[in-house]
Amino acid sequence: MASLTSNKPRNFGAYSHYATPCTRTHQIGALFLVVSTFFVTRLFDQWFSESNSVTPVIDLRRTSSSYGIKTDNGIIRWPERGYGSHLSLKIYVYDENEIDGLKELLYGRDGSVKTTACLKGQWGSQVKIHKLLLESKFRTIKKDEADLFFVPAYVKCVRMLGGLNDKEINQTYVKVLSQMPYFRRSGGRDHIFVFPSGAGAHLFRSWSTFINRSIILTPEADRTDKKDTTAFNSWKDIIIPGNVDDAMTKNGQPDVQPLPLSKRKYLANYLGRAQGKAGRLKLIDLSKQFPDKLECPDLKFSGTEKFGRTTYFEHLRNAKFCLAPRGESSWTLRFYESFFVECVPVLLSDHAELPFQNVIDYAQVSIKWPSTRIGSEFLDYLASISDRDIEGMIARGRKIRCLFVYGPDSAPCSAVKGILWELQRKVRHFQQSTETFWLHNGSFVNRELVQFSSWRPPMPLP
Repeated sequence: MASLTSNKPRNFGAYSHYATPCTRTHQIGALFLVVSTFFVTRLFDQWFSESNSVTPVIDLRRTSSSYGIKTDNGIIRWPERGYGSHLSLKIYVYDENEIDGLKELLYGRDGSVKTTACLKGQWGSQVKIHKLLLESKFRTIKKDEADLFFVPAYVKCVRMLGGLNDKEINQTYVKVLSQMPYFRRSGGRDHIFVFPSGAGAHLFRSWSTFINRSIILTPEADRTDKKDTTAFNSWKDIIIPGNVDDAMTKNGQPDVQPLPLSKRKYLANYLGRAQGKAGRLKLIDLSKQFPDKLECPDLKFSGTEKFGRTTYFEHLRNAKFCLAPRGESSWTLRFYESFFVECVPVLLSDHAELPFQNVIDYAQVSIKWPSTRIGSEFLDYLASISDRDIEGMIARGRKIRCLFVYGPDSAPCSAVKGILWELQRKVRHFQQSTETFWLHNGSFVNRELVQFSSWRPPMPLP
């Protein structure tokens, strides 16, 4: 066996005795290879990290085809992940004659509240969603095949017009719910309610007891300024757009046309009452300091100086930026109206939630500014934005504003179609509640072991 301490040269390669001596040329070549490999590797690593970064740098000047709105031939497309490739849900709409008390929630205690009156104003979405679902191809008249159940009610309008008071609204809702076996079966999880005002579900005082698991459609996500808790839950509820006047959203020519930027008199405007709100009061004071930049007219809602609808939108279009501070609640209709006069909306409501965030990149079509920093600095910032950038934001806004129009789901793009996509994410294929039980044969029973098909109203609510 060879000695480990032998002085004889060891042969580690079959051809080592033919090795060519290492010259200076070889050394230079090897050094070049090492250096070039280092730089190529760095370039590859840089490219790979940029293409796979978790927090990529956002280019605010990117084109409309890449800024977050996915389209097929101009039709806004929802992401397949979490939504599915197409709409396939079925919704049952309760008939007003089907349940005792439902008519009162629609027309008041004596039936005197007219649907046409409830269609007007920022709360008209409660009527429009109901009517459009009645006409929808996703409506079913068979309860046993429904994925979701829609409970129609115009309670905000009915209350405003004196049709029901708060106590009557609460009592009537409880009476209606106690007559719904499917509501009890799921604990309300598959039932949809619309509350179109800043009060949200708080219009139904006992909401936290009876519909805290239901799906609530509302433009309002925050009422903690007046309540200890908010009725909105981002995991089950859906933010909907405010109801913009039909005369401004029709497909033809809106009643008030946008103005070219060069013809707009003001940098920004705020059209609304002060209501004692800090942000609004700051804007009014700022307009007195800079009247040539910021318009804040003293709006009149009665008398000979009352602002009519046309006058209101003619003022709104006369600025490059339309300011939308919070009022009694965090949501503001002015944010949505701005898109239809092609004025860049500036959100000055810190707690506001916006609809359809999985398809709209709001940073590309609007601005959100801290409500605590309303002052000359704010106006300087707006003035620093070039007309080219403003035009880009307006152009991108044109592409998504169809999602703020309450049109039929048969349209390529509408608020109702967006709501249906969001509802599809909420569908459960198995229903349960604290008052629902199931047996080995697949039958559902109540606490007294009565089969679901035999449940009769009035029923104890979950």
